[in-house]
Amino acid sequence: MAFVGILEILIAFICFVFLGCLKNSKDGQPINFPLVGMMPQLLLNVHRIHDWCTEILQMCHCTALFIGPRFTQMNFLLTCDPANVHYVMISNFHNFPKGSDFKEIFEILGDGIFNADMDLWKYQRKVAQEFVRHQLFHRMLSTTSRAKVENGLIPVLEHVAKRGLVVNLEDVLQRFTFDSTFILFTGNDPESLSVDFPEVHFSKALDDAEEALFYRLARPQSFIKLQKWLNMGQEHKYRKAWEVLDDVIAKCINQRRKELNQGLTKEADQVDGVDLLTSYITQEKATGLKCNDKFLRDTILNMMIAGRDTTSSALTWFIWLVSRHPKVEKKIIEELRSKIPEKETKKRRVLGAEEVKDLVYLHGALCEALRLYPPVPFQLKEPLKADILPSGHPIHPKMKIMFNLYSMGRMKSIWGEDSYEFKPERWITERGGIKYEASTKFLSFNAGPRICVGKKVAFIIMKTVASAIIYNYRINVLEETPVVPAASVILHTKDGLMARVSSRWD
Repeated sequence: MAFVGILEILIAFICFVFLGCLKNSKDGQPINFPLVGMMPQLLLNVHRIHDWCTEILQMCHCTALFIGPRFTQMNFLLTCDPANVHYVMISNFHNFPKGSDFKEIFEILGDGIFNADMDLWKYQRKVAQEFVRHQLFHRMLSTTSRAKVENGLIPVLEHVAKRGLVVNLEDVLQRFTFDSTFILFTGNDPESLSVDFPEVHFSKALDDAEEALFYRLARPQSFIKLQKWLNMGQEHKYRKAWEVLDDVIAKCINQRRKELNQGLTKEADQVDGVDLLTSYITQEKATGLKCNDKFLRDTILNMMIAGRDTTSSALTWFIWLVSRHPKVEKKIIEELRSKIPEKETKKRRVLGAEEVKDLVYLHGALCEALRLYPPVPFQLKEPLKADILPSGHPIHPKMKIMFNLYSMGRMKSIWGEDSYEFKPERWITERGGIKYEASTKFLSFNAGPRICVGKKVAFIIMKTVASAIIYNYRINVLEETPVVPAASVILHTKDGLMARVSSRWD
């Protein structure tokens, strides 16, 4: 099997060198070469995978077939058709679980909610929903997000502003969401967001794992198994990241169990709220879940990826888009001022969760950023039985279905002729309220039974952070560093969001 994988890579390389200049076929689909399928053009465009898929889907009316090399089981139906999304995610949900291949690729997530299917997924989701909606968790969310803005984010931005330093805002935002998420899910503050910018091994391990996961999706399983066997390349990075993540999480679990056994957390819980790790451990009998260390490890890692990466990605692209659209920035500031007493409008101010929750224009701007730059740019499904999608494309159990969210936000057939424009007004009704689009058209928070349980939590954090940055600072993004998507399962930027920051109220 390894020999077959190497042979396929060699043939793909030959096609890459000698046939790489070829463009897509007349119908818009990549050229299907003998033996290696469409892999050569994937290799040519992997550095710009999201825009390449968008170009294909625009020519193929939102659905296209990707044929991988023989013997690799890399046949994908790539689609961003809302009708197909509705059929798979809602009306025929039970025929489209994550599948065994998904779990094998994302094995680092264990049996957590992202990998789980059927009854295991249902019960995990039910329990997670109850904990996330509980008033004690929301109390912790409110106090944590505000405290982290005032004691972490603002001091860092003041530090770089006063010294005229260039800062990677993506790194700053990722540190913010990492600290906040870690507090909410484990009760511990790693304090990565400080003027010293300390190295955080856990956060770096998450980045390495996500990059490796992207290449696991884009390469034949035979090649992945060969790399894994040789312990080299992305698979070596993946294994090292896994070890770091397991080690840090195990220490958190042991520490929290010890504190609970000694009764050290009860008094604090009544004031600051309750983190999710505490809820899972103390409510084990009530939930019926077997909250052993393996289950808690899988749960924390799934939650950390959901909380740290998606929120920081959304905020990064939002700040970049607002910096490029002064009229949008002005409207956001005007809306924020309407929530502040007139005497306090021209000095630094941090708005709390209650103050920002009803901001319509800011909400619309965040939704627009999520539409154009969804934090999770694609989703994978696998049919149990042969079927035909609403678009007329037949599918079978050995074929994977990939929803491309990045492309969906750019389809003129879905969003109109101005689909590439950043227009927060798109999300505001004629009466001035928030306009809600169907989740099958705006898939950033998933759709159907798997819709994100933390959607409200994400918006509270995003609004708190976005309002603090936009209201108090001017962001000047450096043109020397292009802001383009990286090749990852999370839509990070390739080289960061490099910018200078200046105080708005000096």
